[in-house]
Amino acid sequence: MVGPSRPQFVLFGSSIVQYSFSNGGWGAILADLYSRKADILVRGYAGWNSRRAVQVLEQVFPKDATIQPSLVMVYFGGNDSMRPNPLGLGPHVPLPEYIENMRKIATHLQSLSEKTRIIFLSAPPVNEEHIREQLSGIIGELNRTNKLCKIYSDACLELCREMDIKAVDLCTSIQKRKDWETTCFTDGIHLSSEGSKIVAEEILKVLKEADWEPSLQWNSLATEFGEDSPYDPVGTDGKTMNVSDDGVARLMQWGISNRN
Repeated sequence: MVGPSRPQFVLFGSSIVQYSFSNGGWGAILADLYSRKADILVRGYAGWNSRRAVQVLEQVFPKDATIQPSLVMVYFGGNDSMRPNPLGLGPHVPLPEYIENMRKIATHLQSLSEKTRIIFLSAPPVNEEHIREQLSGIIGELNRTNKLCKIYSDACLELCREMDIKAVDLCTSIQKRKDWETTCFTDGIHLSSEGSKIVAEEILKVLKEADWEPSLQWNSLATEFGEDSPYDPVGTDGKTMNVSDDGVARLMQWGISNRN
């Protein structure tokens, strides 16, 4: 491990997490905004469901680790919600089991440390027509629908209310954009840069509004080696300029509201 030690934010989930640094992804947005403030660690596994996630919890999040994460963002649900395969294969997980799996994940994460915070991301919608066009030759008939995604999304959100866990309702937030079906996905399922921007904005809202101590909002965390220095760039007025914390500029670069 390199130092100095920073807060660790872990992204844990399926392909929405694994690909979160691709195509202007939401993981890349967070890593950019939190540079010199927190380390963003990706533990994403494309194609996985909540059943497989539960099987590796102790390996990904060992209870005896010297340093425990300050924040874990969890996404599972889209693959779980797929229609069952007649051979019993595939990622489908029955709704009651999905709920219990997510409960097990939350309980394990809560046991890591009193300071470990959790945000669950619910299943986002999909563009069914785009899936048919892009993936029908690979996965056959449509087995992932908005109706099923909504059922699993609602179940995730209800569990979060029950366990007092922060949540991002991706199913609703993405569909607030009028042209979401044509702009938010690369293949009908995975997020484009526009879709990821919505995810990042919603996560930043949660971090801003959470009454956590200490706060994990980006502008509340100390900037590493952020002190003034005579070696800083010099402006036209002959004075040095401390450019160590340019979070507002980064938000503007990503097209995200400065209110976050």
